[in-house]
Amino acid sequence: MKAIFDERQRAHDPRFRLENGRVVLNPDRPDRVAELLRGATEAGLELVASEDHGMAPLAAIHTPRYLDYLRTIWDRRIALVPDLEEVVPGRFCPDRTMFYSEESEAQIGFFNADTSCPVSAATWEAVYCSAQTAVTGAKLILSGEAKAYALCRPSGHHAYRELAGGFCFLNNSAIAAERLRAGGHRVAIVDIDVHHGNGTQGIFYDRDDVLTISLHVDPAQFYPYYAGGKQETGAGRGLGYNVNLPLPRGMGTDGYLAALDIALGQVRAYGATALVIALGLDAHENDPFRGLAVTTPGFAEIGQRFAALGLPTLAVQEGGYMQPSLGDNLASFLKGLRSA
Repeated sequence: MKAIFDERQRAHDPRFRLENGRVVLNPDRPDRVAELLRGATEAGLELVASEDHGMAPLAAIHTPRYLDYLRTIWDRRIALVPDLEEVVPGRFCPDRTMFYSEESEAQIGFFNADTSCPVSAATWEAVYCSAQTAVTGAKLILSGEAKAYALCRPSGHHAYRELAGGFCFLNNSAIAAERLRAGGHRVAIVDIDVHHGNGTQGIFYDRDDVLTISLHVDPAQFYPYYAGGKQETGAGRGLGYNVNLPLPRGMGTDGYLAALDIALGQVRAYGATALVIALGLDAHENDPFRGLAVTTPGFAEIGQRFAALGLPTLAVQEGGYMQPSLGDNLASFLKGLRSA
């Protein structure tokens, strides 16, 4: 089993985060990478470099104007604000169907859901390489690999078609799933991050060609707050193809595994021929966000249940933040996933 990574993903080093009225250090630290690489190595994975597949796989999910915004906004703003530290929105668009402005300051508010995605000079390259890592993982699955792990950073599952949020800029899991679907697979995405995969849901909400499932803390209690309810089941052709399994805050491993069994039953019923796991490790009991209480051995059981599906599987890294067990949790999950 291979782990895919691009060293340039380390360069994104966001500083700004607004929390309880205070500016604090953004938790998506580059040092997460070392811990995740340690976990992949301990699980016995072979590390390979990602390949550059160009803009087309990204544009299959995200709009051209959004991609252009991400690519150019730093240079456009630094030309106007020479002492700029990071691009962070100071206002937000209340209705995305209204007038679209070409003014850079207006676009910052238009393309951001919150203030958690600051952009610096290094951000676009890291974001682009993160997405290419996911595409490379999909290519490995299409070429016959049974399983692969894409070490994507920044994460992606909160990113909508043209909206950044929750530390996410491009939706790596959605990009990989679309690549697999275009390659002939019937794809299911199962998101096990502690936070609801709202961007992934939004991208596929009116489609029936990708099944989306998310297990997460009930949004009545937890970010992203405005999406992730059980009643959100899709729209139009997508009605019945989106499944949310909101969980009470603090739930432990046994309850989580019971919910996962429900999710995997839906995957089987859908007749999926390939699986994308949006792999959040922040459901762990010691993760800084303290949403759920899955143990390190519990991640091995989660991996084993996915392995029992017998499907070609790509695990795409989502959340999971700095704490002593981060690499151990990844190793535990990957060993479980490799068990069949």
